[in-house]
Amino acid sequence: MIKLKTKEQIQKMREASEILCKTHLALQKILKPGLSTLQLDKFAHDFMIYKKAKPAQLGYMGFPYSLCTSVNDEICHGFPTDYRLKEGDLISIDNVVEYNGGLADSCWSYKIGEVSEEVSKLYDVTYNSLMRAIEVSQVGYRLGDIGHAIQEYVEENGFSVVREFTGHGIGDEMHEDPQVLHYGKAGRGQRLEENMVFTIEPMVNIGHWKSKLDDNGWTARTIDNKVSCQFEHQIVITNSKPEILTDQNKYSLSKEDNEFISNYKL
Repeated sequence: MIKLKTKEQIQKMREASEILCKTHLALQKILKPGLSTLQLDKFAHDFMIYKKAKPAQLGYMGFPYSLCTSVNDEICHGFPTDYRLKEGDLISIDNVVEYNGGLADSCWSYKIGEVSEEVSKLYDVTYNSLMRAIEVSQVGYRLGDIGHAIQEYVEENGFSVVREFTGHGIGDEMHEDPQVLHYGKAGRGQRLEENMVFTIEPMVNIGHWKSKLDDNGWTARTIDNKVSCQFEHQIVITNSKPEILTDQNKYSLSKEDNEFISNYKL
């Protein structure tokens, strides 16, 4: 059942989203070749704690880390490890923040140094597919319009859309109804209503859309070992344009935040 959110719930999600966005802005300041994904996980964990927030992924259904760090052929739910980033890598960093009863969820991909032309195109197409989907996330449209907007654009550009993982409602719980597919037919599915809150998070592959699961039971990767990319926003359906809660452009790091980053021992 889809739960429409109250003004108070949405405001709490805005507050959590600010901390989530600032966590990504902080990560952008330290990302470089040579850093391990475990170092990124510890840094983000400590930054969220410093902001008096809870890393909501840590312990969720047994997940043992604060971030999902998916590198190159990893599609999603990548475990942070001692793998050290190198020039040409593409990393998708997914995190969920809980603050004062509000939840915020967003994944962002980052190019490490110079990447190949194909990977750069994948990055752009994935981001653009997300923004095209948000454009049709308005009252009166349907969930199928979101999936169609993503799939049509991605496939026009020669890539494929992962089917096994979806966007989702979010509010009292990290994952709620509705399920938001990133493929499908326009005009199908649940009609969008004001005060629905959900994520859109297309995962796009250079090769085949199918995934395989690592032995850890979490990390999904492409079956052909080709690169995957993901972007995710959490949005609110309003009576006009959708509100993007996890828009990093709305925020900037404070003097105290920058001091935390500068003094942090990686």
